[in-house]
This record gives sequence, C-alpha cells and structure tokens, in this order.
Amino acid sequence: MEHTERLEASKSSEGRFRMLVDAVTDYAIYMLDPDGTITSWNAGAKRFKGYEESEIIGENFSRFYTDEDRKAGLPQRALDIAASEGKYENEGWRVRKDGTKFWAYTVIDPIRDGAGTLIGFAKITRDLTERRQAEAALRQSQEQFRLLVQGVTDYAIFMLSRDGFVSSWNLGAQRIKGYAPEEIIGQHFSRFYTEEDQKAGRPREALAVAARTGRVEREGWRVRKDGTKFFAHVVIDAIYNPDGSLFGFAKITRDITERRNAARALEEAREALLQSQKMEAIGHLTGGIAHDFNNLLMAIQGSLELLQRRLPGNDPKVVRLIDNAIQGTRRGAALTQRMLAFARRQELELATVDVRDVVQQMTYLLQSSLGPTVRVETSFPPELSKVTADANQLELAILNLAINGRDAMPTGGTITIGATERADVPGLKAGNYVCISVTDTGTGMNEETLQRAMEPFFTTKGVGKGTGLGLPMVHGMAEQSGGKLTLKSQLGVGTVAELYLPVAPGVPAAPVQGKETVVLSPFNKKLAILTVDDDPLVALNTSALLEELGHTVYSAPSALHALDILRQEKKIDLMITDQLMPDMTGSELASRIRAEKPHIAIILATGYAELAPGEAEGLPRLTKPFSQRELAEAIARAVRR
Repeated sequence: MEHTERLEASKSSEGRFRMLVDAVTDYAIYMLDPDGTITSWNAGAKRFKGYEESEIIGENFSRFYTDEDRKAGLPQRALDIAASEGKYENEGWRVRKDGTKFWAYTVIDPIRDGAGTLIGFAKITRDLTERRQAEAALRQSQEQFRLLVQGVTDYAIFMLSRDGFVSSWNLGAQRIKGYAPEEIIGQHFSRFYTEEDQKAGRPREALAVAARTGRVEREGWRVRKDGTKFFAHVVIDAIYNPDGSLFGFAKITRDITERRNAARALEEAREALLQSQKMEAIGHLTGGIAHDFNNLLMAIQGSLELLQRRLPGNDPKVVRLIDNAIQGTRRGAALTQRMLAFARRQELELATVDVRDVVQQMTYLLQSSLGPTVRVETSFPPELSKVTADANQLELAILNLAINGRDAMPTGGTITIGATERADVPGLKAGNYVCISVTDTGTGMNEETLQRAMEPFFTTKGVGKGTGLGLPMVHGMAEQSGGKLTLKSQLGVGTVAELYLPVAPGVPAAPVQGKETVVLSPFNKKLAILTVDDDPLVALNTSALLEELGHTVYSAPSALHALDILRQEKKIDLMITDQLMPDMTGSELASRIRAEKPHIAIILATGYAELAPGEAEGLPRLTKPFSQRELAEAIARAVRR
C-alpha cells in the first residue's frame, strides 16, 4: 500500500519534491509554522537529531537549542531575522534527542503565500561537528606552531616575501640580531649582511638559488643592529602556493660564532700538537746524531793533537794542514752544541747572570761579527733583575740573534739589544721574567716564513750560508732554562726576537767571563786512571791522551767490565766514564763505585746531557769532544775535590 501511495504521489510535482526532500540524509530539512512549530520532518532530520517524525511534529523547534541559547531568546530572534530580512544564517551548538551536542550550520528561509503573507519557515541544518573539530585542531596546531616558533631563542626564524622583505620575526631573531619586530618587519633582509657581501650581491643570489632549487644553505659573517658581527649558519627554504607559485621564503639563522671559535681553537691545538710531536721526534733524532758525531769528533780531534806533537821536523805546510783539521773539528763541535741546544740536551751550567754585563762584555765581539754597516744600540732600564741562565750559552744566543738580524739587512741598518722585566708571561710558569729583545730594521718575514722560522734546518739564507740551527738553538736553550723564545716580524719593517729567562733568586751574580781554568801538569802527579767507553775509537783516543800526560791507563768497554777491573786493581785513583752505555749508564756506574770505593774520583765525560733530575749529582763533567788541555784541567779539578 505504501508503494502505491508513493507511486501516486510521484505523479504530481509536489509529490516528487516531497520524495526528494525525504531522500536527503546529509541535511535536516523541515518546515515550521510562523510560531516555530515543526510541521514536517525528513530522513536527514531524523538522522541528525534522533527524533522520529511522530515524536517531533507539533513541537517547537527551540528544543534543538541549548539552555543558554533558549534563555537568551535565540530561537525567536532567528525567526524574526528570517521574517524581516528574508534569510537567517548561523552556526552554533544544537542538541540531539539523547542530549548530545553537535555543531550545526543553519539556514532559515521565510515562506509566504501569493499575497505575501508569512505562512511559515523552511529550515535546513547541516552537522559540521567533524569539520569544526578539524578546524579547531588545525587552529590549535597553528597556534602551537606559532608559540613554538615564537618561543625559540637559539634560532632566528622569520619569513621573507618573494622580494626578501621581512614579514615575521621571532624572539630568537630579536635576541640574535637585536631588532624588535616593529623595527624590522617590512625591511629588506639584506641589511643583515656585511657591506662587502651586499656589494657582491650575496643576498640576491641566496634568494635566487632558493627559488630555483627550493633550498640554500650558507655560512658567513652577519651584522647585528649595533654593528657587531657574528658568524652565522643560514638556511633559506622556498615556500610555494598550492598552485606551485612562489609565496616567499622561510629563513632560519643560527649564531655559531662560539662553535666556530671552538673549532678553530681545536684545530690550532691539534696543529700545535702535531708540530710539537714533530719537533720532539726531530729533537730525539738530532740528539742521537749529535751524540754519535761527538764521539767521532772526539776520536779525530784527539788523534790530530797527538799526531801534531809527534810529527818529525817542523814542516809548515803539514802543521798548517793539521791546525786546519783541528779547527774543523772545533767547528763541528760547535755545530753539535747547536743541535743539542735545539734538542734541549746540551749541558747547561745555570747560574745567576746579569744580562747587562753579558751584553757589555760582548760589545766588541758583536761589532766585529756584524761588520761596519750595522749599528748596534742597547736599551736597558736603570734597574734590571738578574736571570738564571748559562752565561756562555746566553752570549751565544744573543750573538746568533744579532747575526740573523744582520743577514736580514743586506745594505746595513740598526740592531737594538734591550731588556725589560715582565710578570706572568703567557705560556710560562707564574713568576717574573726578563725579556731580552734583539730588534733589527731588516726585510722582515711573511707569515709563512715566521711560522717555520724556529724549525730545525729551515733557513732562507741559501745553500751553504746557514745551518738552520741558530734559532732552534736559542729556542732550546731558553726552554731548558725555564723560558722561551718568541718572534715578531713584518715585511719591510723588521723582526723582533724576544728571549724570556726567569728572574733569579736574590743571590750574588755568577761571573760572566767563563770558568776558572786550572791546569795540572801531567808530570806533577801520575795517576792510575780507568776509562770506560763503549766506543772503541773514543776509548783508544782517550787512553792515548792520558798516556801522553804520563798516567797509567786501564780501559773498559762497558760498566760491567769496569767493575771487574776495579775489583782486580786496588790502586785506581780516577775513573773517566761515558754516560750512555749498554746495561748500565755512567751515572749508575758512578753510584755503584761511590758505595763500594768512595775514595775514587769520578769524571762523567759525555756530549749528551739527557740526565734525569738528581742523576749524576755532584759528578764533575767533561764535555765531548775535549782537547788534551781540557782533559788535564778536568783531572786536576776532580783530584782536588
């Protein structure tokens, strides 16, 4: 029967319209009389609001409103507006039959008859709860993102228009760049770049690359509001409209100045460590070579001296050749001293030294060594503390620095030697130091040469004109004395070498002129002497020199052999021992003998002074290579102790 009624109804236009309205389920479509009473109800209304047609027709539509809206008179006001203005449209909360709420979009249209009389209203309602929830979630997400961006203080995050004008500004941008939002929004972002980058077109280039590739990443110097610079890591991302057209740019900037400085400091420390390791390795190699070279020179020099005295006749040519060879061995010995000074293994006799006296006493030596085209000036304060140093090595260091200055002044100039007192020098132990400066007016050095100037064997003087050990020798002597050497130089201006030495405690200054010379005639007293050296060339040479001096000589190739000889020979007066030997060092051997035979005098003969603190304490020393005269003097001092 229902099917028949529907068929009959569909035959009229009114019936077809009613069937259409009843079929709609996504919209609640129903009629109201002029007082708001419901007169019709479709399937969509039933689905949204939960009422059956029989339950709701004849009821007032205000029951769909919340209590608050009803108390505020919103239902009647909606009808009044629709009647007066021809339409009412609104969104708000509505109530279902079960009391739950949904967000509704509502349209109320007045219905009038042919005479214009109001006969009711057509009301259409759509459930927009899901859309509203999505919009609310989107708004919440946007707000959270805005708060997130705004709350970031370690990064400058802001937007740019397509042309590069600032359109947003977060707290990080304000902190890093110094601009308040009202000061910078609307300004072009190029003002953050340095003047050089602006002239080079870097801001425009960055935007062009970002627009073309979608992203650009850079590092470089940027400028704050107050004009100070910071090193920045910058990322610019292009932002596109839904249609693919360029909307603008998102720019993120981070201040990485501290990180960059830390990275540079780490790199400098790593470079310094590598340089230190390299210099240490070269120092070990140099010290070893110098030790072996000293032994060779010892054998050559001693043999030449013996040969010189035993040659028959007096041929001037032969005498001159031998003298020349002996001078060569002495020059070689001076070279090994420089090598050992660089390696910080030469023997230093530290004492209290007056720097002013050292310079004054070497004035003639300086002038004769530097030549007539160089003027030497001194500049010392009225009062200057004494230093702890080896006077002879200090004199050699000043001479080396002055000669370097002369070589940097091919047409002549002025070398100024001065001194000042300074406290707590960076890189040295806390305390007071005297800074001895040697300043020239020469060609100076570029940065690369200055960095390498103290490397061993590095020289700019050309082949055969320099060993490259002058500055390393001074450097080694300074460090071994508890100080340091620094260089300052500028091309076309000159060089300043600064030698720092620790101020000595308040004790009388040691004489500068050198060591006391005591000569014992080899015929005044004949001794039984034991020589200990693992180098047969040196052992043979030392024995020959001693025998020519009239002494009885016993020779041992090692410390163990020496102990055997001492147990067998009861009348040995003196032992001369090398330091570096297999199984037992010379100082260890000396300790054994002191414990067993304290009456035996001991001399430590070595060209390699790598001794631990307290090692060989109190032992007289003889530096290799030594002459027969120096050997005799050392014996005299040892026996008189």
